Amino acid sequence: MNWQGWVTLAVVAALFVLLQRRRAVAADFLFLAALTVLTLAGVLTPQQALAGFANPVLFTIAALFVVAGGLRWTGALDMIGHWVLGRATTVRGALMRLAAPVLGLSAFTNNTPIVAMLVPIVVDWCRRRGISPSRLLLPISYLAILGGTCTLIGTSTNLVVNSMLYQAHSQRPQDRQLRPMHLFEIGLVGLPCALAGAGYLLLWGYRRLPNRTELVTQLGQQRREYLVEMLVQPECRLVGKTVEEAGLRHLPGLFLIEIDRNGEVITPVTPEDEIRAGDRLVFTGIVSTIADLEKIPGLVPAADVTYEVHPKRRHRRHLTEVVLSASSPVIGSTVREARFRQLYGAAIVAVHRNGERLPSKIGDIRLQPGDTLLLQTRSGFARAFQNSPDFYLVADVEGSESGRYDRAWVALALLGVLVAGLTASTWAGDAAWSAWAALVVAGLMIAFRCLTVPQARAAIDLQVLITIGAALGLGQALSTTGAMHAVAGGLLQLLGTTSPWLLLAVVFFLTLLFTEAVTNTAVAVLMFPLAVELAQQGHWNARPFVMAIALAASCSFLTPVGYQTNLMVMGPGGYQPRDYLRAGGPLVLIVSAVALLLIPWWWPF
Repeated sequence: MNWQGWVTLAVVAALFVLLQRRRAVAADFLFLAALTVLTLAGVLTPQQALAGFANPVLFTIAALFVVAGGLRWTGALDMIGHWVLGRATTVRGALMRLAAPVLGLSAFTNNTPIVAMLVPIVVDWCRRRGISPSRLLLPISYLAILGGTCTLIGTSTNLVVNSMLYQAHSQRPQDRQLRPMHLFEIGLVGLPCALAGAGYLLLWGYRRLPNRTELVTQLGQQRREYLVEMLVQPECRLVGKTVEEAGLRHLPGLFLIEIDRNGEVITPVTPEDEIRAGDRLVFTGIVSTIADLEKIPGLVPAADVTYEVHPKRRHRRHLTEVVLSASSPVIGSTVREARFRQLYGAAIVAVHRNGERLPSKIGDIRLQPGDTLLLQTRSGFARAFQNSPDFYLVADVEGSESGRYDRAWVALALLGVLVAGLTASTWAGDAAWSAWAALVVAGLMIAFRCLTVPQARAAIDLQVLITIGAALGLGQALSTTGAMHAVAGGLLQLLGTTSPWLLLAVVFFLTLLFTEAVTNTAVAVLMFPLAVELAQQGHWNARPFVMAIALAASCSFLTPVGYQTNLMVMGPGGYQPRDYLRAGGPLVLIVSAVALLLIPWWWPF
C-alpha cells in the first residue's frame, strides 16, 4: 500500500472517531472536511472528489424527498394512518393494524415522513385510551426501518449501494456479479427479515419497552379551553358514522357538548348518536385538538361564515391566537357581527373566556376585552398585527397549516407512477433513468399542486445529500489507493479461514456495528470496497457480500443515534438509551440470523 493509502486510512479512522466524540458537529461537515483533507493532500483530484455529487443516486434521493413531502402535505399519509388505527383498543391491536401499512409504505417511500406522520396520530390515540406512547413509538420506528429493506427505493442506503454497483459494473461490464440490483431483488432477503422482525415486535418486543405512566399524565394535562362549533358538510367522511365510530368520543383535551340538528339540540351526546350532514357539533377543548379537527375534510368551523373552506385557497391559511384589547373595534359585537374578514382578513374559529362558561351558540357570544380568539388567517398575519392596539397578544398556532387534502389521491397515483417508473429503469440497468423517473414524478407533484416549490425545497434533506456525496468521494479514495485491498488481505490473514460464510458474517456484523456509530449511508459506501476486495481475493461471488452490507447498514436498532427515525421517537416516547438495547437487541439477532441464512441461498458464493 502506497502513502496515499495510509493517508486515506488515517483520515477515515479520524472521521469515525470524530463522529463518535463530537456529536454536536454535523456529520455532513465532518465528511466534507475529510474529503477536503484528502484533496489537499493530493490523494484525490478535485474532479474525483466532486464526482460523488454528480452521482445520479443523489438526484433520485432528492426527488424521493419531494415525493414524500407531497404525500405528507396532501394528507395522504395522515389519511392512511387514521384509517389504519380504526377501533384498536390495545397496544398489540394497534401494532397489528399498523405493521402491514408501515412496512408497505416504507418499502416505497422515505421512512422519515412516515414516522413523522404517525407520531402525533399514535400519541393522540394513546392519550384517548390512557396508554403510554412508549409502548408503541419505538416499534413503529423499527417497522419503518424493516420495511425499507424490502425494495431498492425503500431506503437511501439501498440506492447508494446500487449506485456503487453501477459504478463497479461500468468499470468491469463482464462481471455479472456486480450488475445493478432490480427493484425487488433485495426484498428476497429483506422481506423475510421484515416479517420475522415484525413477528417479534408483535408477540414479544413491545413488552420489553417501558410503560411510562407519567407520559400519560403529561399528555392529559389541561390547557386553555375554547368553545368551537363545527359544521358537518355533506362530503365529510364522518357522515353516517356514530360518535364512537367517528373517533369523537375520547378526543384528547376535547369534549363534544352537543349536536345541533336543524334547531333540535341533542345533549348529552351518547356514543351511539349518528352524525348527519348539516349537523353542528359543539366542542369545548384545547387548541391543538381543534387544529386537528379543522384538518378533517368536510368538517368546518361554523362560527364565522367567512371561514375559507375551498381546498385550493384554504391551504394558504393557518390558525392564529389573538387576545382582544379594550380598544378593539369588535368589543361589544357578537361573533356573528364582528366582521373580522373586512377588518383583518381573518375568520373566527373558536372563543375562550378565562373562568367563564360560554353559551353553546358561539355566534351569539358578545366579545369582551381579554377574550382569546382562535382565527383562520393568512400567512404573515402575526407579523402584520403584532403591534396593533386592537390586540394584546398575537401568536401563530404551530402545525395548524392546512394541506392540499383535495390532492391526496393525486399524490397516491403519482406514487404508483414512481414505483412503475423505477421498476422499469432498474430492470433496464441504468441509474440515470432511475434518477430521471424520480425527478419527473417530483416535478409532477409540484405541477399538480400537491405541494409548492418552497415546500418541495424544504422537504429535501441537504445534510443527507451532502453526506452521501462526500462519502462517495471517500469510497473512491479507499478503492483507488489500494487501502481496501490491503485491509481485505489483512482481514483474510487475521481470520485464517477459507470459509466464505464466516467472512460474510464478519462483514455483516462489522457493518451493523459501524451503522450504530456512523451515518448508515456513509457506512455502506465505506464498506462496499472492502466487500468487493474480500470476494475477489477469496475468488468468491461478490454479490452476497454486497447484499449483506446493504441489509446490515439499514438495520440500526440498538441506539437512538444510529437511524433518524429512532431519534425522532426518543422525546415523544420518553426513551432512554437502554430501552433501545433492551428492545432492539433480540431484533438484531433475529434479523441477522434470517439474513445470514438466506443471503447465501439466493446468491451462492
